[in-house]
Amino acid sequence: MELLVHGGAGAAPEEPDRRQRDLQRAVQQGQGCDTVLAAVGAAVRHLESAPPFNAGVGGAVQSDGTVRTDAGVMDSDGVCGAACAMPGVEHAVEVARVVAEETPHVCVAGDRAVDLAAASDIGTDRDLWTERTRERWREAGMPAGVPVRDQLAAVHEHFGGTDTVGAVATDGDRLAAATSTGGRWFALAGRVGDVPQVGAGFYATGEAAASATGEGEAIARFGLARRAVTAVADGDDPSTAADRVVRGFEAETGGRAGLIVTDLGGRTGSAFNTEAMGTAASTAD
Repeated sequence: MELLVHGGAGAAPEEPDRRQRDLQRAVQQGQGCDTVLAAVGAAVRHLESAPPFNAGVGGAVQSDGTVRTDAGVMDSDGVCGAACAMPGVEHAVEVARVVAEETPHVCVAGDRAVDLAAASDIGTDRDLWTERTRERWREAGMPAGVPVRDQLAAVHEHFGGTDTVGAVATDGDRLAAATSTGGRWFALAGRVGDVPQVGAGFYATGEAAASATGEGEAIARFGLARRAVTAVADGDDPSTAADRVVRGFEAETGGRAGLIVTDLGGRTGSAFNTEAMGTAASTAD
């Protein structure tokens, strides 16, 4: 099982060594799995429990003071699912897998997605705050308990961030991708970005798999993950595809993003136009 994982594109991290250890552990978690979908799920699940990353515990906080999580998964057999806008759900990637494997749907959202998690024995009502996120929330001084319209000025002032986590994998016969996030900081409550949108935050076919990270609105409009997979299908190696697509994304949208890609042969590629994007791989490629 060949894996490549990322910890989000963004500013240089405060704890790079700790983050790198978690990325390497995520790879190890995925390598012990029997299927590519299980592999990317296990890798991302580990990062959802790691507080330095913006997914699960330590996720970004929305305008009403709530952490809501999103995730999407897909494999080269066309198994595909996503779940989004879930308060209190640490392992959004597990809910996305339930949607993919046990329902006829592609995406389930909000409180009903939380109900599906609970019915599937996936933990809900988890405390996703950390000291780091509490301090950032306090420093912003976001208005509490006010109508949505009265939150908009603060949302425009503070909205931002790019981090996400994700993984791609191949076993030589199949490919898979998974991406998970807490979203962008101080987004309007209920905002959903690129991560659970097929072809934007994640995508997989028989040729390649990709996981994206960055400014979700721009990524969703551009279709970043799908464009990278298409570039491999058109003849690019994964490294060339990642670099060319991220450069095209920046030229077209002016946005910031990162991308990891793998093909069926286990070749990998990554690119980003932010200050940093941590990755770890099971191969030396």
